Amino acid sequence: MGKDIVRIAAVQASPVWLDTEKTTEKIVASIEKAASDGVQIIVFPESFLPGYPFWVCRTNGSEFNSNDQKRAYSQYLDAAVEVPSKLINTIVKAVRKHGVFCYLGVAERGRNAGRGTVYCSLLAIDPCDGIVNVHRKLMPTFDERLVWGQGDGHGLRTQQVGPATIGGLNCWENWMPLARYTLYSEGMDIHAGVWPGISDMHAEAMRHIAREGRVWCIAASGLLYVRDIPKSFIFYDRLSANPAECLFDGGSAIIAPDGEYVAGPVIGEECLVVADIDLGRVREERQNFDPTGHYSRADVFQLKVDDSRQESVRLKSTEQTKIT
Repeated sequence: MGKDIVRIAAVQASPVWLDTEKTTEKIVASIEKAASDGVQIIVFPESFLPGYPFWVCRTNGSEFNSNDQKRAYSQYLDAAVEVPSKLINTIVKAVRKHGVFCYLGVAERGRNAGRGTVYCSLLAIDPCDGIVNVHRKLMPTFDERLVWGQGDGHGLRTQQVGPATIGGLNCWENWMPLARYTLYSEGMDIHAGVWPGISDMHAEAMRHIAREGRVWCIAASGLLYVRDIPKSFIFYDRLSANPAECLFDGGSAIIAPDGEYVAGPVIGEECLVVADIDLGRVREERQNFDPTGHYSRADVFQLKVDDSRQESVRLKSTEQTKIT
């Protein structure tokens, strides 16, 4: 392939819901499969490890002081992963072994001061440098706010993968104009939009981003069925009446900088959605529109971004004065 040609892939699959070890095995297998197909960049759905907290909208999640809701949150918190951790390191090793750059959606458990909080995070894992970015979702959506904490601007950064500059956002963040604009301003060529898996919700959003940013878009969207709920989950009996019910149907796709599909969308089946993309198309489409360049009007509009990691406690060390 030429220097501007990159093979990219979206993973469309169901996690082994709330089972971090088995889902990790599935992630490693997908990375191996992608590498055997010559894929250079692979993207997994939102919160794929260990799964999306779908129960909240089906079980009156806002009921205050509910023992069952507390238990459900505790089970989700226990399944969430710390970054770094042993399980995450297993995925990093697979990325290194197979030489595939990876974007992975995880439910990230905070550390130290935030250990009781789960963040919806997007990890960027490089074959040489390991974890190069952890982006925490800026604003959990609607009932997600009962489960996920708010992120910050620390991870609003792109990464360099060979000739390509790639960035990514979680689900409805893709509808946040200033979040998109921040990534465009870093020279993004490929945008990874990761979603839990409602196909008719993200299709137009991803096509719009492709056109607006003049970027290639990878829409990685998950699958989930009621039968995927483990019997150990507190709400299993309430949710399992129809095991075949589809909660998330995918819709993963790859979209060109003019907004046209080049692969997918695929509905309802596990697969890798793969395409060879030409980065030259990005430069072609920016001839008439570059949102943070010649079409930005920086004399009129400017964006200020705080990219620091927000912490509730900041310790300031001081040297003790030596008494002689």
